[in-house]
Amino acid sequence: MADIKVPVFSESVSEGTLLTWHKKPGEAVTRGEVLAEIETDKVVLEVTAQQDGVLTGIAKQEGDTVLSEEVLGTVGEAGSAPAPAPAAAVSADPAAGPVSGEAPAQAAGNEATRRDDLSPAVRKIVAEQNLDPAQIPATGPKGNITKADAVVAAQGGLTYQGPQDAAKPAAMQPAPAAQAPQAAAPAPLPQGPRPEERVPMTRIRQRIAERLKDVQNTAALLTTFNEVNMQPAMDLRKKYQDQFVAKHGVKLGFMSLFVRAATEALKAFPVVNASVDGKDVIYHGYYDIGIAVASDRGLVVPILRDTEQLSLAAIEKGIAGYAQKAKSGKLTLDDMSGGTFSITNGGTFGSMMSTPIINAPQSAILGMHNIIERPIAQKGQVVIAPMMYIALSYDHRIIDGKEAVQFLVMIKNLLEDPARMLLEL
Repeated sequence: MADIKVPVFSESVSEGTLLTWHKKPGEAVTRGEVLAEIETDKVVLEVTAQQDGVLTGIAKQEGDTVLSEEVLGTVGEAGSAPAPAPAAAVSADPAAGPVSGEAPAQAAGNEATRRDDLSPAVRKIVAEQNLDPAQIPATGPKGNITKADAVVAAQGGLTYQGPQDAAKPAAMQPAPAAQAPQAAAPAPLPQGPRPEERVPMTRIRQRIAERLKDVQNTAALLTTFNEVNMQPAMDLRKKYQDQFVAKHGVKLGFMSLFVRAATEALKAFPVVNASVDGKDVIYHGYYDIGIAVASDRGLVVPILRDTEQLSLAAIEKGIAGYAQKAKSGKLTLDDMSGGTFSITNGGTFGSMMSTPIINAPQSAILGMHNIIERPIAQKGQVVIAPMMYIALSYDHRIIDGKEAVQFLVMIKNLLEDPARMLLEL
């Protein structure tokens, strides 16, 4: 028999929330298999089996708060019996006889709620209303079931019909509504033309809110703007894209050019790469750039380290790897620790202009935006060019407006003449 324990949290993390059990008591497990997921205020951690065997008991339920190295359950040798489930109340109908454990229909409903693609809110409604997720029309952006979908299904009376239902003897079939014994009614669902619902923030969302508000309360935030003619960068990418992909196995995107331009500008203006520690300014002799990535659980900022040593191909591969890890929830604390500067690209969602908030203890963040064709004056002519607004939010406590503006102008100049960037001119 071996305990399943919560992984050791980092010093900055005190507790987590048990998100999901991927196994139920009595099921076989193999060494290294993911048994559960725990959400902290930074990342989602996977709890894996340390040996082959059977899940014999669960000490914590989904949604429970857990501490570092706390016992979640136990794994025993194959053939071990799982811990007995709590006995259910004896039926009020003597003809039905005493029943212990879960009723078959309830068990079927609970099985449906364990689907990995269901959010905790959806799982709760599915369990309470005994719904079949397969019968609920999904309207989520990735074909997933939203809470609104589950609410509509509950109001429409879609109930779970698992294989156990067809095999149940007549004595175990649900009694008509008029004869059913009274039970505690489920929590009322939003109804009417102006429904409202209260949903707790996830730990990651709470941490994001806390950090951003701390920055606003502490730093002297200011934003400066400029615009970039992206035609030279687009021409460069179009000319060499096929050769770049053939050699490196990854596409040449705009983000690698921005990372390279930002690195050169940070070398020229070290204070933008610095951070504040009390009454001291810490100048960093290395360039670790955070790339803001939107994930299903919130905004995360993995770090590309030593960007001054990275080629455009290495930058593109690093960004692609982090995007995949963020999508699958595999980012680690090490992936997001540190960083001296950040870049965020709201343009991927259509943003024309914004004022990004710095990621403390960093002192500046670069915002990229949507590329839009606009008329501009060029060599005395009015031409249509693909233009992008760029923004630099910075901590005015240590960065003066002159340095911030010159930093952004240097990025503009490098992107409008990429050869200068590659030749380090």
